[in-house]
Amino acid sequence: MNEKIANLPLERIDGTKTSLAAFKGKVLLVVNVASQCGLTPQYEGLEKLYKNHQARGLVVMGFPANEFGAQEPGTNAEIQEFCRSKFGIDFPMFSKLVVKGEGQHPLYQHLTETLPEARFPANSTLRARLEQYGMKQQKPNDILWNFEKFLINRQGDVVARFSPDTAPDDPALLQALEAELARA
Repeated sequence: MNEKIANLPLERIDGTKTSLAAFKGKVLLVVNVASQCGLTPQYEGLEKLYKNHQARGLVVMGFPANEFGAQEPGTNAEIQEFCRSKFGIDFPMFSKLVVKGEGQHPLYQHLTETLPEARFPANSTLRARLEQYGMKQQKPNDILWNFEKFLINRQGDVVARFSPDTAPDDPALLQALEAELARA
């Protein structure tokens, strides 16, 4: 696994200490999540993706963040209960962290520096809609909104970044995921 990110300290949503090294040899889909967002229904698709590809080495990883419209105000326990009761989430969830701006977690610093721009679906209007409400990226590589997705290959390299409005069943995401799962 890429040494730059393998040993960054992480905390599971239940408080257990870990790092990405615990997922060595897996294909990771890292997603900043929120419980009160218009994109929150993506949890269902992310869980389906995880269940369908877990045996082949996929790990979906949810990182709650509250930087976007304060749409993740709950405690870790409240977030965990919401995810389990509302969506049956089984993929690993982590403690709330900061994904942009002051206090940005080193994992997200690495992800956004490695891949500064996300791929958007052809028909995406998300950036324009957010800008209408005065919500612009401060830096070009900032996370745009909840549910932005990073694909990390089995060697720990960040290989793709997808916009928040890229659904878990989007063909571009599935194609990138399939390519990484097929590699040994």
